[in-house]
Amino acid sequence: MDGPLRPRADPDRLVRLDPPGPLQRADHVVQGARGHLERPVHAAFAQGRGHGVGVRRGLHERPSTASPASWTDGKMSCLRVSEAKNGLSTGHGGRRSGKARPTRIAGLVLCVALLIANCPFTSEPTPPALKPIDPAAFQAAVDAAAKKLLVPGAAVLLHTPEGTFEAMVGTTKLGTRTPPDANTHVRIASNTKTMTSALIVLLAQDGKLRFDDPVSTYVPDVPNGRNITIAELLKMRSGLYDYTAAPELAAALDADPTRAWTPQEVLAIAFRHPPRFPPGTSYDYNNTNYALLGLIAEKAGGRPLGQQFQDRLSGPLGLRQTSLPAADDNSIPDRYSHGYMYGGSAYALVDKDYPAGMQTAARDGTLQPVDYTNQNPSYATAAGGVISTADNLATWIRALVSGKVLNAEYQRQWLDSLQPENPDAPDGQQYGYGISYQRFGQNASMYYHGGELPGFNSFIGYDADNHVTLVIWTNLTLSPEGKTTANALLPTVLDEIYAGLPVPPTPSPATTR
Repeated sequence: MDGPLRPRADPDRLVRLDPPGPLQRADHVVQGARGHLERPVHAAFAQGRGHGVGVRRGLHERPSTASPASWTDGKMSCLRVSEAKNGLSTGHGGRRSGKARPTRIAGLVLCVALLIANCPFTSEPTPPALKPIDPAAFQAAVDAAAKKLLVPGAAVLLHTPEGTFEAMVGTTKLGTRTPPDANTHVRIASNTKTMTSALIVLLAQDGKLRFDDPVSTYVPDVPNGRNITIAELLKMRSGLYDYTAAPELAAALDADPTRAWTPQEVLAIAFRHPPRFPPGTSYDYNNTNYALLGLIAEKAGGRPLGQQFQDRLSGPLGLRQTSLPAADDNSIPDRYSHGYMYGGSAYALVDKDYPAGMQTAARDGTLQPVDYTNQNPSYATAAGGVISTADNLATWIRALVSGKVLNAEYQRQWLDSLQPENPDAPDGQQYGYGISYQRFGQNASMYYHGGELPGFNSFIGYDADNHVTLVIWTNLTLSPEGKTTANALLPTVLDEIYAGLPVPPTPSPATTR
């Protein structure tokens, strides 16, 4: 769960890779949100491109710059010569003509030569979207950015058409020199939502549920449950109170970090608070929605959530290092990274800033981060309980966005589910069925999500237009200044990948809790 599973309000904390821009859905980018369990990438990255940094929108195809009028100045002639060169005769219904006479061939050669010399090729070449990656420079850039954030360890895994690149930083455990790698296990927090939502869509694909079904069909005693649909849960539009925002949850987690929680217990916390708005009228990143979706998946699928994840998602894709632990299991499989955070759980679950004195003590080393590695994540489960690795996450987000998980009909519905989080910013960060999208440059956009909980912060994204897969995780939830650390690394990483990006703004916290 990236953070308490809802977005942070401070625009200086996060790069918002949230909603997709005005591109085609095929190039949507994933957005991160900072909620209790996960943070979306912030709209700050949208500066200069009309979209937040979140990569929700898919990349759109560049429209043709040729105008009909230009066809009379020789351009249409060039097109016709091209057709003739391919043996096509427009005077014969597009069929190949018979043997060409020598005189015709000679005349054609002359015509081609004259046209090549005189065709007004005025369109400028399209600049490349991607920069060539210098592995040493890539590593150095990530090292420098991570050092500023006081991150003990971080992993950046990048796949582009040029190849695979890694930037591994620091250690997986303070006091040791154990560098992370692409197979290091971490808690992925709200990136779990991409899996929960995919399972729900698969169950709809199977005919076991409908997106317009009311929640009350599957889970009793939900406030206004007859008027909240599954689609509204998926898109964070139920209006229900977010249980991770409740002070009593953070207090209980700190009092007994190993306590096992049931979905019913965390939902009871949410239901003690009044709804925030009528269903479908607004957007609010909210872990309560995904706790309910986990119960719905179990009711419709007839099996425990973890087993369905394995049978429908991890198994078919070969994600052998990805799992949803049992409620009473607070361990992480070897090899794993420890996870750290300054202060109590509330700093990750609620938009709560570090006091100035605490920031200073963290910076000068007199305050050490708390080890949250073995805090039981069962309070997150369907909203943020999964454990995985950078390698598995890269395979997952690429498969999900590129249509390897859902069939064509439901893949289209999944892509079409994206809606602007803010109706007054239609080109800003968007959120749909457990996925964010945003365009952050002329030739750059991503479908993405983020994750944040005490101890870990992460980002996963796929750029369908440029075939770029990106995974970032860190083992410090927040920097001393309160920046979600994986999101804070994002501008540096994107600048290494994409050509022509505007100068990235200071990242602000994302809603990825």
